[in-house]
Amino acid sequence: MILKKNVNNYLFIYLISHLLIWTLIPSVVNTNLPLDTIEALAWGSDLKWGFEKHPPMSGLMVEIIFQLFGNNDWAFYLLSQIFLTFTFFIVWKFSNEIFKDKILSLISVLMLSGFFFYNYTTPEFNVNICQLPFWALTVLYGWRSFNEKDKISNWLFFGLFASFGFLSKYLFIFLLIGIKIFYLYFLMKKKKINLYYSIPGLIFLAVISPHLIWLSQNEYVTILYGLSRSNIETGNFLNHLINPLIFLIKQSIILVPIVLMTYVLLEKIKINIKSNNTLIYLVCINILPFILMLLYSLLTGAKIRTMWMTPFYIFFPTMLLFIFKKFILFKNLKKFFLIFFIIFLISPMTYFAVSVLDKNKRTDYPGREIADLVQRKWDKNFSNEITIVVGDEWAAGNLSYHLVSRPKWLRSLKTKSKELDENQGVIYAGNPDILKKICPGEFGTIRPTGYCMIGRR
Repeated sequence: MILKKNVNNYLFIYLISHLLIWTLIPSVVNTNLPLDTIEALAWGSDLKWGFEKHPPMSGLMVEIIFQLFGNNDWAFYLLSQIFLTFTFFIVWKFSNEIFKDKILSLISVLMLSGFFFYNYTTPEFNVNICQLPFWALTVLYGWRSFNEKDKISNWLFFGLFASFGFLSKYLFIFLLIGIKIFYLYFLMKKKKINLYYSIPGLIFLAVISPHLIWLSQNEYVTILYGLSRSNIETGNFLNHLINPLIFLIKQSIILVPIVLMTYVLLEKIKINIKSNNTLIYLVCINILPFILMLLYSLLTGAKIRTMWMTPFYIFFPTMLLFIFKKFILFKNLKKFFLIFFIIFLISPMTYFAVSVLDKNKRTDYPGREIADLVQRKWDKNFSNEITIVVGDEWAAGNLSYHLVSRPKWLRSLKTKSKELDENQGVIYAGNPDILKKICPGEFGTIRPTGYCMIGRR
């Protein structure tokens, strides 16, 4: 079979094609970076062990790219696709260890194109994209640690990637709980403890401890933000029923393309499941995190936002193929590839069309032009550089990204105003009606935002 002989080449072509297409299209059609990417860049301008909304990893990643490539938008679209395609590669590696079959491993990767999480939404680098490779690597090394218990490097990488994932987004904990349950099940079954089991936990705590210290020093602001995004504070009992139901309906719709891609591969729909270590692990990394998310919504009444589920489906195709592998007919691959190519082509075409036709999106914001206007007015009135911008992550964050001096972004100065010296140039971006009244320096408006500039004459 030609496919079997060249499967590595097909994987490489797919990964490179995906990376190039989804880097090129947004680079061409978007005027400005998306909101979440600008937000991460704002955080990256003043790196800390945590931020108001999320842990520090996404801010760190974009700041590394900024230091390498500056404020070139394509570099951040490329960053997002590197994270995604590397995740696909890890899915391939894990699936190959599960199936010992390169064709099934390739299919498990190609099926991911059926999730809009992994195509249409990927140009926006954010915490959801940031955690993808760490989610995949944690699953891979969690499995390898279980099967190669005496290989200490597996345990080390297991703990390291788990900590990186947690420092990307707290929801990563649902995966860790799923894997923890898997390990506890076999510990109870075999009643034998391996000291290596403690290595990942120790590394995890060591790596995240600076963030935990930051969190306690900042009144657990990140956790409180996450709870507020879930709308838990509304206290409406109906939310405990309605929100989980909405969550289930949305996930059912999301799974339609994957179910279709699986269906066309099957000779007949029949499940012949024999419980084994592999299946139990696949259930723990796919079904348990999903159930935990559902329980979270049921118990708290939380509204689960669709994009939060981005990493939850990475290994879902692998699990489906493992369950139905005895009934897969490889002669049906033509039907599978037809559906795959339709989805693969429609997604970027839709993104391109929407970007061209709809001119009221965040990505149409003239961030670079506004920064140029602000810079010109600054240069006319002040002799020092702009070192700080103050305001929300969008208006002020865009200034931080686009201005030549790469000023530090702050949401507000609060008590920090006393720390400023006369050589620090500050720009406030915000409500023009308020800023005009209180601005002690130069004031200007670029609708709908007002800018107050304070510097050395």
